[in-house]
Amino acid sequence: MPGRDNLVIFSGTVYKEPRRSVSPSGIPHCQFILEHHSRHIEAGFNRRVWCWIPIVINGKIEQNIAQCIVIGVSLNIQGFLCSYKGRHGLYKIVLHAKKIALIESGD
Repeated sequence: MPGRDNLVIFSGTVYKEPRRSVSPSGIPHCQFILEHHSRHIEAGFNRRVWCWIPIVINGKIEQNIAQCIVIGVSLNIQGFLCSYKGRHGLYKIVLHAKKIALIESGD
């Protein structure tokens, strides 16, 4: 099924300290949790939205962004969703980041 859309743009605050590692082949990996808050109109009513989503970065990203991924930093992330089976046998949805931008305070 190539060509199906799977593009997500998500913003939030880094909630959990990133786990960084490097694969045996030298590919850097970074995983963290992003906390999101927003408001949307749904069925004519104002709805508050809140969620945590795991973020995965495989490969290199801009060095200045990589160093800034710490708890409390606000980010705008563009990427794709993928599921994987966790260690307890439950499936999770994960956002694989392709582009990351810092959200400056006041924006």
